[in-house]
Amino acid sequence: MPKREISATEQRQIVARNLNNLLEKNNKKKIDVFKDLEKYGVSETTVYSWFNGKKYPRIDKIQLLADYFGVLKSDITEDKSIAHEENNNIFTFNKLNDYPYIPATVSAGLPINIDGLDRFDTISIPDELLGKYAGDDGLFFMRVNGDSMNKIIPHKSLIGVKPIKIKGLRNEDIVVYSDGFDYSVKRFYQDGNRLIFRPESSDNLFTDKITTVENEDLRIHGKVVTYIVNLD
Repeated sequence: MPKREISATEQRQIVARNLNNLLEKNNKKKIDVFKDLEKYGVSETTVYSWFNGKKYPRIDKIQLLADYFGVLKSDITEDKSIAHEENNNIFTFNKLNDYPYIPATVSAGLPINIDGLDRFDTISIPDELLGKYAGDDGLFFMRVNGDSMNKIIPHKSLIGVKPIKIKGLRNEDIVVYSDGFDYSVKRFYQDGNRLIFRPESSDNLFTDKITTVENEDLRIHGKVVTYIVNLD
């Protein structure tokens, strides 16, 4: 059966619905969007017309909105509704992608040895959960083991890691790193040649790991760009 053509009115409504959902997820208001986009020549009336379904943004403004919310353009323009069966409590996501999954835990506490890091399984993650990282070929996943990052990423959380070089990191980024064969996840800081990997834990026993850029055993395996938390 051929796909039904979407009218211009429906297209505007889809954009408006997606934008309002993104507002709610990011705890923002329409006036916040206007104030941040005003420098790009976007008027307050235009911003409100997008959110009210009165106007459809031009392609360059769609990219501007996607960059603002940190999502793909398709998250602005495509119908992202999720089918929900109330009785069976089943959610169906629009699209899944497979990503490499390291079948071992990476320590968020004391570093632990991970054998066979070059052995990957795969894991399927819905695009809706990954935003702009959906379908990213470089992304891989693993689980956290330990409590040194438990204020942010609790024990057993699933983390998505994007490979990156030290020069691409900013202070306070969360990274997966190794020193020799010990792998761990911590906040990253750089002070000149000094590198600091800092825990963020409710347990004060966890302390900074400090090394230097000259450490030949040090490897930054990637930046944690997303995580999925179990609350129980």
